[in-house]
Amino acid sequence: MDAQGLDWLLVPLHQLVSWGAAGAMVFGGVVPYIPQYRDIRRTQNAEGFSTYVCLVLLVANILRILFWFGRHFESPLLWQSIVMILAMLAMLQLCTEVRVANELNVKRRLFAAADKEEEIKVAPRRSYLDFDPHHFWHWSSFADYVQCVLAFTGVAGYVTYLSIDSVLFVETLGFLAVLTEAMLGVPQLYRNHRHQSTEGMSIKMVLMWTSGDTFKTAYFLLNGAPLQFSVCGLLQVLVDLAILAQAYMFSRHPPKPAPHTVHPTSAKAL
Repeated sequence: MDAQGLDWLLVPLHQLVSWGAAGAMVFGGVVPYIPQYRDIRRTQNAEGFSTYVCLVLLVANILRILFWFGRHFESPLLWQSIVMILAMLAMLQLCTEVRVANELNVKRRLFAAADKEEEIKVAPRRSYLDFDPHHFWHWSSFADYVQCVLAFTGVAGYVTYLSIDSVLFVETLGFLAVLTEAMLGVPQLYRNHRHQSTEGMSIKMVLMWTSGDTFKTAYFLLNGAPLQFSVCGLLQVLVDLAILAQAYMFSRHPPKPAPHTVHPTSAKAL
């Protein structure tokens, strides 16, 4: 039987593989955050996860969506950004609720243990509208994060609307979008180097990131995505491999633990 005779099988199989790859592309990026989300909800402790990870991914994916208006790329990549934005907002909501609840519990214990209530200073509510750079991205309400994201989206969207006819602007926008996401692991890489340790960092999380970034980069290359996607995807894989190399080297030559040192428990934490 020749190849044409197998078209009834090969064509649906090819479509099924294409749909599977597209589905993995859309939802694969959020999979590593599911165990983190469940762990925070179970332990009611969000200290091991840096919300700056959410900030970086929100900025990167908002810029990627704006890039799509200037240069249409494949729909799965667009939907991937939408799904990631929703996932990061969900992470922010949970982390904010847990952090605020823990702060209230600490205050209650302090009031209960104090002889005089006036000796305890209650921290004021931190709001996005305070425009205090010292408390940026560390606010007391999830609504403040939403306001900040909407404000950034509005400003970036307006600038994009005015400059959408500029090829240089559009290509630069796409490069900034994927470069921001590619640099997500650099703070973790630097932190590991500074402490000469990967203690508290989840190796499973980094392995999931590495496999996901490798698949994503291969998808970019095979489907002819814009050059910015492929270059920054390769850079992201190299950063992940460097973090894994650190974990291997530091496990063979562990440093002496420093007193009162707290390490993050999530990979790519700032």
